[in-house]
Amino acid sequence: MDAGSLYNVRQLGLSKLTRQGGPTTTKRLVQQSAKQAPASRHQRGITLFDETTAHNSESNSAVVTEEPTTEQQHQPEQIQAAASTDHSTETHPDSAADSASESASDEKNAATEDFASVLENFTTEAEEAVSEDRVIKGTVLKLTGTHVVVDIGAKSEGMLPLAEVLDHEGKPKFKPGDEIDVMRDKGPAEEGYINLSHQKAQRIHAWEEIEKAYTEKKPIKAVVIDRIKGGLTVDILGAHAFLPGSQVDLRPIRNLDGMKGQTLEVAVIKMNKKRGNIVVSRKDLLEGEQNEKRSKTLEHLEEGSVLTGVVKNLTEYGAFVDLGGLDGLLHITDMSWGRLTHPKDLVNVGDQIQVKVLKYDKDKQRVSLGFKQLTPDPWLDAEHRYPEGAHVAGRVISVTDYGAFVELEQGIEGLVHVSEMTWSKRMKHPSKLVNVGDQVECVVLNVNPTERRISLGMRQLAANPWDSLHEKFPVGMTVEGRVRNLTDFGAFIEIEDGIDGLVHVSNLSWTKRVKHPSEVLKKGDRVKAVVLAIEPDKRRLSLGVKQLQPDVWESFFQTHHIGDVVHGKVLRVAAFGAFVEIAEGVEGLCHKSEAADENGQPLHLEPGLEHDFKIIKMNPEEKKVGLSIRAVGEEASRSEVEAYKQPVSSTSSTIGELISWKRASNENN
Repeated sequence: MDAGSLYNVRQLGLSKLTRQGGPTTTKRLVQQSAKQAPASRHQRGITLFDETTAHNSESNSAVVTEEPTTEQQHQPEQIQAAASTDHSTETHPDSAADSASESASDEKNAATEDFASVLENFTTEAEEAVSEDRVIKGTVLKLTGTHVVVDIGAKSEGMLPLAEVLDHEGKPKFKPGDEIDVMRDKGPAEEGYINLSHQKAQRIHAWEEIEKAYTEKKPIKAVVIDRIKGGLTVDILGAHAFLPGSQVDLRPIRNLDGMKGQTLEVAVIKMNKKRGNIVVSRKDLLEGEQNEKRSKTLEHLEEGSVLTGVVKNLTEYGAFVDLGGLDGLLHITDMSWGRLTHPKDLVNVGDQIQVKVLKYDKDKQRVSLGFKQLTPDPWLDAEHRYPEGAHVAGRVISVTDYGAFVELEQGIEGLVHVSEMTWSKRMKHPSKLVNVGDQVECVVLNVNPTERRISLGMRQLAANPWDSLHEKFPVGMTVEGRVRNLTDFGAFIEIEDGIDGLVHVSNLSWTKRVKHPSEVLKKGDRVKAVVLAIEPDKRRLSLGVKQLQPDVWESFFQTHHIGDVVHGKVLRVAAFGAFVEIAEGVEGLCHKSEAADENGQPLHLEPGLEHDFKIIKMNPEEKKVGLSIRAVGEEASRSEVEAYKQPVSSTSSTIGELISWKRASNENN
């Protein structure tokens, strides 16, 4: 074979004849060539060697390798020289060389012509087998991460996208060695491979059924394979079709991924055989079925009628029930006579239930349904079944800040207010005493059927400790307890479990003016007090701490009278006068009109100053004492006048001496 023939052979694609798996294309060509032109040593022929034997051969036959080098492709003259050179001889005579060259050239030309003819026939047959309008059977050679390699009996293997052979779970439906129907496909292909499509081949098989369903407007079954942008990909007898998201159901479905693997009945609404596009709809079929059911339902639909439906959807405010082509709303308030936190506590999607038509709006096609209306209202005779004072048992269904709700029966529940749970005032929250699900015993306090309310009590089951408090802690008795709480107006002292008494801030000290109980007491201190008053109906107990000591006011009023002059110290000054301490724990008021000297001149009083004051007013009931500085001056002047009027003895001073003494006294004052 000369260099030109060898170059032409390489141009025909022999460099890619050998592929993995099965007999190579080169071997098939050799077999066909052997049938058409048997080779012998004296006949025309061609011998093909594989790479392992090509280097050991010394024959003059042409050697075809898998992939020629660049030097061999671009230098045919060197290849021709190499093919026609005898490697066993270093020098050749001119005559011998010419003769040998002519003989070898004839044989090579004949072999090249036979090989080219076989190659042309083989290529034509392979191309006819892989034409775009024919379904061919191939064998899966291997699966890669993105493609499936298929042997279709042509000079090159085929390749199709892996996504075309995945099921709804994403697993391949074929494995190496399996037969697969494919067709040639357009588009860019991997180098050396034929572009194939399994879906196109499936469409050919399924097209007749799909076209029949489209023409006759009949439903056809489809399996959801995957979710894609805008809808779902479904499989119809092996052909892939597009199901738009808006056509999946009568109402939008949020979770389309959850439909993978489901078998649906769909209607073919659009098809393009040339392009191989199929669009289907499930909504059209559902609307048809719904219209048919709606017509039958409307024949029996009227307010007050009882129908059977299927729970279609649940919301926080109720459940939608399919009555047969027509949906009705079952509001949560019409589900049960009792309390429901969510419709799912009573029904679930798919449940078949009986409902009563409460209202039907023909214009808006709206139906209001009721479930509890199928049974009598339990509140109609609740007042007779639960009289006041009756002991009842129930289950705690809810706990709030203000109490606990107890279900006595289905549809009947009562409230145990936090104040009716225990006689103690210390319970901060009902959850400290009861929890949801607890079985409790209560006493009926009040029943109001109109407002559908029952008041219950739990503390009434135990004796009221306040009823016997007079006997246990009579007025005037000294008790001891722990300071539990301090407020602006006093301190609460716990004298026994559940019994707290109040020591008002005015009853903390006889002598000290207390603004806040924290000045005298601390939380947690144990103190003694005297019982001052008890009010069982109001659950009040008054205590006093200062009553443990004698009353200084009582002692003062017993030892002092109006007109007495006392020495005092100014404690504080007000706009109307000054408060003066005249004894320990006893204060008097000197009005500003009484703060003047004997000449009537006003005096300026300041805290800390000490003066003599005359008692001009006393009120033991209100514990008030009126004081005056003016009256003290007037009393002194009166005393001097009385002394002057008395007879003077011989030893007494003269009138001049008395006048001088008076002047000196005035100057000192």
